Amino acid sequence: MEISPSVDPCAQVSCDVVTVPTRHGLEAVDILRRGVGEVVGPVLHDDGAKTLGFLVPPGTAAAWDVPGSTCTETNGRGLRLTPEPEPPVEGADWLLPPGDADLATDPAVLRAALDEAARLIEAADNCR
Repeated sequence: MEISPSVDPCAQVSCDVVTVPTRHGLEAVDILRRGVGEVVGPVLHDDGAKTLGFLVPPGTAAAWDVPGSTCTETNGRGLRLTPEPEPPVEGADWLLPPGDADLATDPAVLRAALDEAARLIEAADNCR
């Protein structure tokens, strides 16, 4: 993540978080990282809840309707992206920490990756 001199990396960040089951999210991360020019923002892994949380731009939650996922507004509550980032959720850890990723994942790109991941998982499960 490149930070312009006018941006304070310790400032609270307003974003929404798309939460999906770990397997679905890991497939989506792989798809996003293989994409040409497509980037994935910071991703939280909550091992206790068995979920991944993708940071997306604020306002995404208002129109999010992807089955098998939820999108929650944070309004910056408790979310700080620092050079030595501590996960904002107790019991979670960064899969892709701030600094190694863009500030947020594009919701349209994430939606497409989640759709593709769901198809891949369904195909794999049907081969058993």
